[in-house]
Amino acid sequence: MWDENKVRIIDIANELGLSTATVSNVLHGKTKKISDATVKRVENKLEEMGYIPNMAATLLARNSSRIIGVVVNDHEKYEGHVFEDSFISASINALSDSIEAYGYFMMLRKTKDIRDIIRFSTMWNIDGLVVIGFCAEDYHDLREHMRVPFVVYDGYMDQHAGISNISIDDFDGGRQVGQYLKTLGHKKVLCIADNNVCMDLDRYNGLCDGLGQKADFLLIPMDKDKRKIFYQKKLKTILRYTAIFAVSDYYAIDLMKILFENGIRVPYDISVVGFDGGRDSLMTVPALTSVYQNNEARSQMAMELLVKMIADPGFFESVSVPVKLVIRDSTCNYSVSSQHVQNLTEI
Repeated sequence: MWDENKVRIIDIANELGLSTATVSNVLHGKTKKISDATVKRVENKLEEMGYIPNMAATLLARNSSRIIGVVVNDHEKYEGHVFEDSFISASINALSDSIEAYGYFMMLRKTKDIRDIIRFSTMWNIDGLVVIGFCAEDYHDLREHMRVPFVVYDGYMDQHAGISNISIDDFDGGRQVGQYLKTLGHKKVLCIADNNVCMDLDRYNGLCDGLGQKADFLLIPMDKDKRKIFYQKKLKTILRYTAIFAVSDYYAIDLMKILFENGIRVPYDISVVGFDGGRDSLMTVPALTSVYQNNEARSQMAMELLVKMIADPGFFESVSVPVKLVIRDSTCNYSVSSQHVQNLTEI
């Protein structure tokens, strides 16, 4: 164990003439109410007295730290709230259980720069990593510059030596949506997404395959405020469709709020389907029809692969987890939507 008595917080506080609470807050990143000058003084003293290096040295001296790092891309679309996203939070919750079940500890980090993962994993002597939300080129770059085994939990990439990848069947998820909407009689279907590549493109292509015809596609802004203005301008266009497939629950729920604010009834004026099937999809009124992806199965598979990679550095594998459409109240048979055309002309 790391011997905290070698360098204690109280020792650092006394050296600087500060309270132990101030030193502790700097250590844990709670610096909003602390001046930049004080933060710098504490950081310099921590380094000088070897507080953090002592901890890192202890971990580096071990053959195994029993730490699994979980790193999430702090993408701009989350607007600074990445851990509040329903898919991300559900993934972290499931991973926490799986990591603990294998006798490891989870260390969580968010970053915009995938190279930051290299420093993070080295500092803590991390045994393995689960990485969420980056692009294929980022993963390739990471593999070239780091020896720590890692599993891509949610990304879009072809099989690559040294990288284990867990994907879901995005195309089949979209196909299930298309088939279902077709059985309901929907022919005018729109797909909304913030990009038209990778996973979102697969979901769109699956939708078209299930419908047996090409659905229209609308590229929406990532920024929430810009998206709201965009929807107001495109409202008449949107109401030309009887069903909308959003490539994520986040965008589906966001659209439902806009429609509600404009007096448009879901599903009677327009049906809405999402993709993720998290807890948020159950909390909407009406409850959101969505493609469910099993995070428990995905996190279990992530740890199975990671444990194999830790034991055998040459091991890597790509697996796909099936998805399932869960039908709820945000969709209905098009014949029920008798007011659809009237709503279009009145707005």
